[in-house]
Amino acid sequence: MSPILLSLQVAGTATVLTVLSGLPLAWLLGRRRFRGKTLIETTVLLPLVLPPTVLGYYLLVVLSRQGVIGSLFDRFGMELAFTWRGAVIAAWVGSFAMFTRSAQAGFELVDTRLEDAARTLGRSERSIFWHVTLPLAWRGVVAGTMLAFCRAVGEFGITLMVAGNIPGRTQTIPLAIYDHVQANRLDAADQLSIITLVLVATVLVVVGRLTRTRS
Repeated sequence: MSPILLSLQVAGTATVLTVLSGLPLAWLLGRRRFRGKTLIETTVLLPLVLPPTVLGYYLLVVLSRQGVIGSLFDRFGMELAFTWRGAVIAAWVGSFAMFTRSAQAGFELVDTRLEDAARTLGRSERSIFWHVTLPLAWRGVVAGTMLAFCRAVGEFGITLMVAGNIPGRTQTIPLAIYDHVQANRLDAADQLSIITLVLVATVLVVVGRLTRTRS
């Protein structure tokens, strides 16, 4: 049960971080035009096309005790590399692009005339976002959130580089499956694979039914 519980903890935390950090960026990319927009969109997509080992290596350099971010957290007694926190950051990096692109697509479909009508009624930009834009773009946001969670559950390469494969500490479901296959414990690998498949499929089914119901 340790890899399962750890995967849920890591994926849940990473999904929260992804939504909090990705939602403002998705709104900016979906509702505004500015110089450098293409560059930002390209940067967001990099984790989807770069080899996980490359991302993991540079993350490890940054998050280690000698790295820029790792040394800062180390002053407060918090180690990032080769801990469950490192696994969270790895899952966050791996899932960020999927959420941002999906949410951006949802924001792009919002009719600007509805936002303009709200402005003529004296609504502030913050009020327009929470009461007009976000409710109209909710399908893209919800779909992106669930895709990010599923991606975080299945994260392997970046996690292996940043957090390692430490049983009971950083070993998530994909890493445990890898260990079982290497040790020829195929029954255990089958069990974890089926659990992962059922978990991800359940999330996707729930999202599909939710969107159809709200429609």
